[in-house]
Amino acid sequence: MITFLVALALLVGGYIIWGAFVEKVFGIDENRVTPACANPDGIDYVPLSWWRSFLIQFLNIAGLGPIFGALAGALWGPVALLWIVFGCIFAGATHDFFSGMISLRHNGASVSEIVGIYLGNNAKQVMRVFSVILLILVGTVFVAGPARLLVTLTGGQVVFNTWLIIIIVYYALATILPIDQLIGKIYPIFGAALLIMAVGIGGGILFSGLPVPEMTLANLHPRSLPLWPLVFITIACGAISGFHATQSPLMARCLTNEKYGRRVFYGSMIAEGVVALIWATAGMTFFGGTAGLAAALAPAAGGPGGVVHTISMAWLGTIGGALAVLGVVACPITSGDTAFRSARLTIADALGYNQVPLKNRLIVAVPLFAIGIYLTQIDFAIIWRYFAWSNQTLAMLMLWAAAAYLKVNGKLHWIATVPATFMAAVTVTYILQAPEGLRLATSISYPAGLLAAALMLGAFLFYKHTPPVAPTVKKGA
Repeated sequence: MITFLVALALLVGGYIIWGAFVEKVFGIDENRVTPACANPDGIDYVPLSWWRSFLIQFLNIAGLGPIFGALAGALWGPVALLWIVFGCIFAGATHDFFSGMISLRHNGASVSEIVGIYLGNNAKQVMRVFSVILLILVGTVFVAGPARLLVTLTGGQVVFNTWLIIIIVYYALATILPIDQLIGKIYPIFGAALLIMAVGIGGGILFSGLPVPEMTLANLHPRSLPLWPLVFITIACGAISGFHATQSPLMARCLTNEKYGRRVFYGSMIAEGVVALIWATAGMTFFGGTAGLAAALAPAAGGPGGVVHTISMAWLGTIGGALAVLGVVACPITSGDTAFRSARLTIADALGYNQVPLKNRLIVAVPLFAIGIYLTQIDFAIIWRYFAWSNQTLAMLMLWAAAAYLKVNGKLHWIATVPATFMAAVTVTYILQAPEGLRLATSISYPAGLLAAALMLGAFLFYKHTPPVAPTVKKGA
């Protein structure tokens, strides 16, 4: 119990202390005109209150990752909580803050354009392709995932393909309509369900009477899988996720003042870390440790969706459990819709294609949904493995871009450089040894990953970064 409470306190303290420090290093300007106020278009650039922006950002990023990923990461034992807490504070929330605030300083630019500004044109072209592929994968995962959960929730009375069609129709509307017409109105409902889930499951941890695992650095994985680098790939959302860098520009186009940046971007990531902490701890607690959790996560036992359903019903009862599962369904749905929306905007930014006319939005969005529908027929596990690595690689690239931004502006770049170097070691090591990668022995992948990270750090430190062209949005009241 002490471990859980201390971890929760550290996340809150991280927002208050480190979040304020990151904000100070960035240097917000409350008198600077934001893109939403300078260039409102009624579609994507729409002024929203900070609390609505926070809610949308939180629901955008809180997909299946901080729940399913946290449950899978919990198989390594309480040591995985260290990554959730410290990864969230020093890497994930810092990453999300800079991806949002740098975008805000560049007229709401998408992540690929930001990377291009600070890491060069070649990096921009790679990121354009990379980010769109990632967003389509996310959208696909977050179509099939909630559809399966809804089948479980309804006892199979509504079949998988029916839920699939309903979710896809909703995604299409959320991708095309003005952001305040559907997303801005329906998210408070989803937010209430998610809040009930988090509070309810957290209460189950505290009051169920079951022994809550305490901190140990031992690797408790039932299959003895190594911690490095697997746990840092498995737990992405909830610690650090490149997908968030694709979502932050959506709210960068809606903020009315830079002073809200820490609440919306850094705060949303901390909130997601709390969700991941709750579910990782709940999984270990409810099933009596990692062995029991592993058995419950097996496909034959219902997989992660079955774990969510079992814990929710047991701790919250039929009504509360149903609301909790709805909260878990809301998480991926509110990430999947904005994944496709972000893909549309990323492509439009790359082509300089005006998205105000409905016809233009349809021209970009329809092919994206055709690809997504096709991918729903592929094994979920395969898509998730490729998503996990590409997700963390995108996070690494965004952190390097943030470090370059800080270096160019004469600020303390190490707050982004250190996590960027760490994530470089994680992603390179993983792809060298992973089944979907080169399948090299750890005796090769471990030193090669560390060497690659060191080379990236050296290149960054010795490369002379050129200040970019002045942002489009001008200062003023």
